[in-house]
Amino acid sequence: MQERHHNRKQYFNELANTAREYYLDYLRPYLPLTPFTRVLEIGCGDGGNLLPFAEAGCSVTGVDLSSGRIADAQRFFAESGYEGTFLCQNFIQSEPPTDEDARYDLVLVHDVIEHIEPPYKQDFLAHIRPFLRRGGIVFFGFPAWQNPFGGHQQICAGFASKLPYIHLLPLSMYTTLLEWSGASEKDINELLSIRRARVPIESFEELAVGAGFSIKDRTLWLINPHYKQKFHLQPRRLWPFFADLTYVRNFYTTSAFYLLQ
Repeated sequence: MQERHHNRKQYFNELANTAREYYLDYLRPYLPLTPFTRVLEIGCGDGGNLLPFAEAGCSVTGVDLSSGRIADAQRFFAESGYEGTFLCQNFIQSEPPTDEDARYDLVLVHDVIEHIEPPYKQDFLAHIRPFLRRGGIVFFGFPAWQNPFGGHQQICAGFASKLPYIHLLPLSMYTTLLEWSGASEKDINELLSIRRARVPIESFEELAVGAGFSIKDRTLWLINPHYKQKFHLQPRRLWPFFADLTYVRNFYTTSAFYLLQ
């Protein structure tokens, strides 16, 4: 596990830097970011993604299942001098707003959908719709399942955390390798849940359309924008030819950005 996962303020700042440099400009052609813009992030963690939106004057709200992450978000925002509302709750169980003014212009769902297991994915996407204002946008970001570290094996201990594509091994071989590497039972259970929840690009698009969304934009990345913070690598989009290679593109797409409406 990398040091950033222990140093939460560092992780918060890195996420804020990525959002500031890549998310805002990506969204502005589709949505003005003003003091009248309401932004909701589902699975906000420590809140780093939301800070640049608050800096732009937007009203920001984050929800997350972890009370510890919500406490960190409240503390980090207070230290930054910006306001944000952070709620510890299960989004799928939350009541949608009944008033149009209480709905959101933008909903962020970054690195979340690949953690939701199949029985709940469609309900999750459908539950987002009543939170959106008319003309609102949903921004999804997630790693394509078959990419080198699409299984999130980097979160575990031992040599397996550095091995690409091992999440594509047969289940018994993958589990045994994780055990040999010294991964904890907790980490193994999380990695197996991510394996069940996997999201290839084609599956996500089927889910989105099935939930009643239209796809306004799709941007596939060879080098994830966040890798600039993590590994000092310059982000690179996929060339159109490679981005259009159905199924094959999953093996080299480290991050997929979608705008749904």
